[in-house]
Amino acid sequence: MEIALLFGVFAILLIAGVPIAFALSAATLATVVYLGLPPIVVVQQVSSGFNKVSLLAIPLFIFTGELMMRGGISDRLISLASSLVGHLRGGLGQVSVLASTMFGGVSGSALADVSAIGPTMIPQMAKRGFSKDYAVDVTISAALVALLLPPSHNLILFSAVAGGGVSIADLFAAGIVPALLLALSVMGAAWWLAKVRGYPVETFPGWGAVLSRLVAAIPGLLMIFVIFGGIRAGIFTAVESSAIAVLYALAVMLLIYRTLGWKDFSGAAAHAARASATVLFVIGAAGAFGWLIAYLEIPSFVVETLNNLTDERNVALLLMVIALLIMGTFLDLAPKIIIVTPIFLPVARSYGVEPLHFGVIMVLAGGIGLIMPPIGSVLFVGSAIGKISIAEAMKSIWPFFISAIIVLLLVTFIPALSLTLPALWR
Repeated sequence: MEIALLFGVFAILLIAGVPIAFALSAATLATVVYLGLPPIVVVQQVSSGFNKVSLLAIPLFIFTGELMMRGGISDRLISLASSLVGHLRGGLGQVSVLASTMFGGVSGSALADVSAIGPTMIPQMAKRGFSKDYAVDVTISAALVALLLPPSHNLILFSAVAGGGVSIADLFAAGIVPALLLALSVMGAAWWLAKVRGYPVETFPGWGAVLSRLVAAIPGLLMIFVIFGGIRAGIFTAVESSAIAVLYALAVMLLIYRTLGWKDFSGAAAHAARASATVLFVIGAAGAFGWLIAYLEIPSFVVETLNNLTDERNVALLLMVIALLIMGTFLDLAPKIIIVTPIFLPVARSYGVEPLHFGVIMVLAGGIGLIMPPIGSVLFVGSAIGKISIAEAMKSIWPFFISAIIVLLLVTFIPALSLTLPALWR
């Protein structure tokens, strides 16, 4: 009864359009009262949910991404990407994928990625003969790559929820190969759809232009090495690297590019503060929800149920992936990580799945939900930028969706794709 009440109240409130943080808190409170526990427990668990030092990296990385976006790094990355891949079939579609991949290594956020790249690339594609649905779909699909690249906020969150036993540096390393595979698969889908629809290509500007644009983009691209290299080398922790990233971004924008005015700085700070407050409230509410899941011993029940269903590791993994994809249609990524990790991670471990491997699977599977209705936040932002309806955006999403699913299955059933780099760099 308690489990039915917890998930029932949560589902009803979600369907009613209640913000997810409030839905999680209300469902937890209703179940706690039903169990006869003191309601103050909910407040304590919400507080402890985001009272983790490692989570301090998230608002600082959000601020870094805002600074780089408003300081013009996205324009330089788009220019570099255009010179490198604009001459391939699909032209600007390929540029959008490569630019999103490079910016993803700066922002670590799919929403920041589509917000930075979309306003430039989507109107440009529409102006040059690409349909708006193609322009939106290629841009939002490419934004998912950011979820797996350092400084991915969601990989940091998974590390925190997993109990701190999973190294953030190892998670960053584990996500690199799957991220590159995802980028290549989206480029393949963009190429195929562009060929079918007869979309134009850009002219190759010459290696001189490539070199000059690379030089202009290097200060921004070095952010990736500042963040990941420092953590990997053990020079500083993830939290320290986020603070250094803010200082580096300010130095680049003020001293090298000289594009960050007071209005942009204050706007970046305000937006980062709002986004951070929203994210941390969701994390806290989901933490309380997750605590109640553990209290009701739901993980043990799920482990026992799956063990009764199958002894095969790959079958169990496939069932979990399907469940993650289904949950992605009605849960945003951050709350899903917090709610599902305490349930599925013990199950994965019982089948011999490495936590690093499972973390990449969870973030990728959850990320695919961001471009699917009805909750897909990246889909909503991309559609708003392209000024088209969700129904229109879904017209050509399926090649990109299929390419992402193929990469997810490869990552799920070939652990070496996630585990090789962390093992080599230890």
